[in-house]
Amino acid sequence: MTRESGTVAYLFTTFPKTSETFLQREVRAVRKLGVDVRLFSFWGGGGSFDGVPVASFNKWRLATLLWIIPWAAVRYPRVFWTLVRGVLTRRPGSPLTLLENLLGAGFAGVHYREFRRAGYGWIHAVWGGAPATAAWILYRLNCHPYSVGVHAYDLYEHGGDPWLAEKIAAARFVHTSTQMAATTLRERGLGAGKVHVIRRGLDSLPARRALRTPRRPLRIVCVARLVEKKGLPDQVALYRRLRDRGFPFEARIIGDGPLRDRLSEQVESSALQRQVQLPGQVPHEQVWSALEWADVLVHTGIVAASGDRDGLPNVIPEAMSAGVVVVTTPQPGPLEAIADGETGLVVALADGKGWEAALCRIAEDDALAERLRSGARTWVETHFDARRNAASLVALYFDSARRGA
Repeated sequence: MTRESGTVAYLFTTFPKTSETFLQREVRAVRKLGVDVRLFSFWGGGGSFDGVPVASFNKWRLATLLWIIPWAAVRYPRVFWTLVRGVLTRRPGSPLTLLENLLGAGFAGVHYREFRRAGYGWIHAVWGGAPATAAWILYRLNCHPYSVGVHAYDLYEHGGDPWLAEKIAAARFVHTSTQMAATTLRERGLGAGKVHVIRRGLDSLPARRALRTPRRPLRIVCVARLVEKKGLPDQVALYRRLRDRGFPFEARIIGDGPLRDRLSEQVESSALQRQVQLPGQVPHEQVWSALEWADVLVHTGIVAASGDRDGLPNVIPEAMSAGVVVVTTPQPGPLEAIADGETGLVVALADGKGWEAALCRIAEDDALAERLRSGARTWVETHFDARRNAASLVALYFDSARRGA
């Protein structure tokens, strides 16, 4: 594959998706580097993105597997029986994991002839679940070279994807955006020599606004899916403590998810309606408006009962770029960007007094706030440039293709 003729087929679970703007920025940056891309969305999504059609998977076509599967069992017996053994001998941590892998297998079974005719030079599976399953099967059927993106969900949710080892073994390289994920892969003996940490990024850096003075009431924002790993009930409890202590603040928790009703009830029962707003999920442009409003971004990440946890939430470097001071719990992913006292502040979730002290310091100490804002901006400029990071990813595509040719 050459830079002039190669086409990269991007496989997504859902694309475009409001909560995954980091993937949209990656695709945009890859295209600006002159790479011809084809976009495939397995569940929902579709339409077009920046003028590029997004092919959504027509689930009705899964009916064709009724005759494709028997034919494949004869034509590709090794692939077929490998899949059967995998389904019969692996115990996925949740029904959703099994369904995601079956969806990826179904996509490959339906589309493998089309992919063969198209002759894509490379396939990149953005997630380690359904997209990676599809890429692995397409490789087995068509010899398409492929790479896999591995995220925290793929590794930690209910112990991670039970077929991840096979998918990584056949991949030319593995892309992660955190050292945390790379370390976990190596500890599990996966992807030796294949794992590359390439962070996401911003298309351009926003103008860093001047420090707001005075910062009373302190303006606090949290942008998160309303799920267990975000530690949001504890965050609302923190706001109640701040209110009871007479600390003046306004907080907005932006996002949606299964905990929305619980959080709304918690805010109401704590009589926090004047201090805490739950505006729900908003377009990403409004997230930037919220960051323009805020003094502080609070991240209260935890390890969920399922094992799921955050990597480095992209809203953290987004806030850092905009001059919003970040206060986070000491989880490995966020700590890759937030060094306590240098690029933000780090406080244990259970340390209520510590949170109160940290927020008071940000509200009252202009010199500290400016130092943290400056350090955060420097980190973003160094590590979170979408074009530069996409160039590293594209180089891996072509270098891996040449080595495998």
